[in-house]
Amino acid sequence: MNFADKEPTLSHRFGVFFLSGGVIPNPIDVRFQKVSGINTEVQLDTINEGGQNLHAHRVPKKINYNNLVLERGFVASSLADGLNSFSLPGFGQMRSPLISEFNATFSFFKFNPSNVLVTLFNENGIPIGGWLFLKAYPVKWSVSDLDAQSNSVAIDTMELAYTRFQILRL
Repeated sequence: MNFADKEPTLSHRFGVFFLSGGVIPNPIDVRFQKVSGINTEVQLDTINEGGQNLHAHRVPKKINYNNLVLERGFVASSLADGLNSFSLPGFGQMRSPLISEFNATFSFFKFNPSNVLVTLFNENGIPIGGWLFLKAYPVKWSVSDLDAQSNSVAIDTMELAYTRFQILRL
């Protein structure tokens, strides 16, 4: 099959994996409704040359990354009484490392960067590509507006800064 015969990949089959210690995936915090901020750009410097009025030289300066933004439904038990835990069938009471990490950052100004893997899956659940975000750490946490006239799901929005990312194609 050639490239022209392939269908574009759908964007709704994905997983987010937090790699504690860089290699061990966190099995609890994998489900998110939306992931955004996967982009990068090269910042340019403009250098004017004496006597050259037709153009300026544009040279690469550095690479900029936006924050990785993760959105998911607000889960009350993950925030209750500081335990940051909930039950999973077959696992009993489990702690949410992601919520613990956000609490440590915003309560005690403690940072523990970890790698984050965002994986895109095909229709059979097989990984086909992804993005590996290196040394990610929390920088923003917000909850959607609470509106008595609305019947919408409360959404947790979490933002992570990172040093760089790598594109993975499988």
